[in-house]
Amino acid sequence: MISIDGTLEHITFYNEQNHYTIARLKTAFPQTTVTIVGNLPKTLVGETIRLTGQWTTHHRYGQQFKFETAEILLPATIDGIRNYLNSGVLRGIGPSTADKIIAQFGEQTFHIIEKEPEKLTQIEGIGEKKASMIHEQWQSHHCLASIMNFLKENDVKTIYSGKILKAYGNEALDIIRRDPYRLTNDVPGIGFPAADRIARNLGVEMNIYDRAQACILYLLKEALSEGHVYMPENDLFERIGDLYEIDSQTAGESLEDLLNTGNIVIESFMDGAGPKSVYLKPMWQAERAIAGRIAAMLSIPVHPLPLPIKNVLAEVENKLILSLSPEQQEVLEAVAKHRISIITGGPGTGKTTLIQSITEMNRLLGRCVCLAAPTGRAARRLSEITGHKAHTIHKLLEYSFEEQIFGKDQDDPIDADIIIIDEVSMVDTILMHHLLNAVPFNAVVILVGDAHQLPPVGPGNTLSDLIASETVPVFYLNTIFRQAAESLIILNAHHVRNGESPQLTKMNEPFDRQAEFYFVEQLSPEQVVSSIVDLCSRKLPDMFGLNPVEDIQVLSPMHKGVAGTINLNQQLQAALNMTSACLSHGNSRFMVGDKVMHLKNNYQKEVFNGDIGIITHINKADELLGVDFYGRTVEYNQDEIDELALGYAISVHKSQGSEYPAVVMPLITQQYIMLQRNLLYTAITRAQKCVVLIGTKKALAIALKNNRPQLRCSGLSDLLRAVSG
Repeated sequence: MISIDGTLEHITFYNEQNHYTIARLKTAFPQTTVTIVGNLPKTLVGETIRLTGQWTTHHRYGQQFKFETAEILLPATIDGIRNYLNSGVLRGIGPSTADKIIAQFGEQTFHIIEKEPEKLTQIEGIGEKKASMIHEQWQSHHCLASIMNFLKENDVKTIYSGKILKAYGNEALDIIRRDPYRLTNDVPGIGFPAADRIARNLGVEMNIYDRAQACILYLLKEALSEGHVYMPENDLFERIGDLYEIDSQTAGESLEDLLNTGNIVIESFMDGAGPKSVYLKPMWQAERAIAGRIAAMLSIPVHPLPLPIKNVLAEVENKLILSLSPEQQEVLEAVAKHRISIITGGPGTGKTTLIQSITEMNRLLGRCVCLAAPTGRAARRLSEITGHKAHTIHKLLEYSFEEQIFGKDQDDPIDADIIIIDEVSMVDTILMHHLLNAVPFNAVVILVGDAHQLPPVGPGNTLSDLIASETVPVFYLNTIFRQAAESLIILNAHHVRNGESPQLTKMNEPFDRQAEFYFVEQLSPEQVVSSIVDLCSRKLPDMFGLNPVEDIQVLSPMHKGVAGTINLNQQLQAALNMTSACLSHGNSRFMVGDKVMHLKNNYQKEVFNGDIGIITHINKADELLGVDFYGRTVEYNQDEIDELALGYAISVHKSQGSEYPAVVMPLITQQYIMLQRNLLYTAITRAQKCVVLIGTKKALAIALKNNRPQLRCSGLSDLLRAVSG
């Protein structure tokens, strides 16, 4: 390893998320300027740093110094100290104040700022508050560099350095050295393996039971990220032993300690005779609360309709100018008799018409109807089909993302007589718990969804569990209406749902413009990507008169890989957007005219996770850009741009609750981990006019056979049967 010292002359690129930096460093011996590349805390131009790394040659940019560690060097001379203070590193110290500090403390200036900041109050214009602020800035600035070097030495991603500093402050390294396993619970994402590696590298003599407890909690949280509400005890012990060499006796005693402290709950279904299930306590509480709330609702009778149902149905049909099928009429009448019920069915079976009719019927009866869905896109679509306002579930429950609490609960419930929730397949266990907790007992709840779609991103599979419990009234819509039955998209969606091969039309010359559902066979990932770009930029717009950016949505099973969303977005951006106005931010490059997706709910901007928009303007000087979302322009400043990603290609999960004129989807065996029947089914049902699958028939067969997502660990069905029995 080589060490070089120099002064930071220019920062070419800096990523706020992981501190990846490309910069120019001016060295004294020899006197030259070199390009440096690596992870660096946000230093200012003019600072002196020492880097340790090696020289590399970039195929395009030539020789660079790729560094592994960085150390901020402090000047020793009076002129050097003055230049450092005048660089802007410490806010609140201008040239005049810097001269006063140096006149008072001379070469001891840095020692005073770091070790004896209270003496700064001797300087005119510096009070206790300002002295403390200067000291804290100094500590944070130098502490971040120390944390980054520490993480690199222990082979942990430096992206966590900012989170560690935020969690522990300037005492971070002391805290970590005393108890590395604290990182597992205190710093999101860092995980037990990294904490364990640090502990081993430091030679920390940890209590074996403390280590085992940290490992158990980590594995339970990992299970949540995989969609499970609990872990079977046998699986937990097996993973602890195989991955971390913790013996079963230590694991069992540690599990008992966690049980006694209230961190976990161990449940045994089948009257205690079944295998043991290990829950994190909040998940156990959520499942039991859902089951208890539903059982209570089912025990409360519903007031009969004030008018004969035939009269109400006739008025609804007249108002909406439609004719309900006998099956729909039966469901409409039945849901009015239950406190909570489920309406489920595949595409083309009339769920949308029923939501319209139920909403209109109850409004005609003078009842307050509340409409909601899990995402902003689904809520917007629900509003469009009913003609009435719909909310996201989080907004309905007045959730505060800053405080992470729900405003609505059993003490302050939702003010409504009828609550209709659409796209319930997307609702996870925690959200369902808070939703039902805020439902007044005199209200009627109608849950609408397709249980064959993808399960929620979060833990649990509540819609499927409620149906499987056979305790909640479920109304199945099985009849595909004539108009829908003429659509090959609808028919193929039902084929896929049943594990059957869809009817495929090969997209060869001459094109069959009426086919709706196409399959393009390409054997390699590179050929798949090339075909997708050609389809989106030329063939589909020519065939169907589609706007290549606004009307065509590429859905991929994965983010990584040649046919993942990351690479597809780059390739599609290059093919579909030729404008020059662009803004680089982190690893992303945005251009005017780009299709972008918003990544998290932002209630201040009224933009929600998964919303798709088009960039309308960019101000490079101020790092500002504007995005048109459904006819409304939203501004993003430099701190908010991280909420955006290119949206030419998105994951199938992100598409839930949306519809697009055309859907294009890669299907290759390299994505086998994510090739699942309900993923393919969900992607197909997002399309209105055209579906194109590109890849191999082997990958298609893998997806059709794979029903693995149904095996999520959840106890909700058993609990519902127990409390309702």
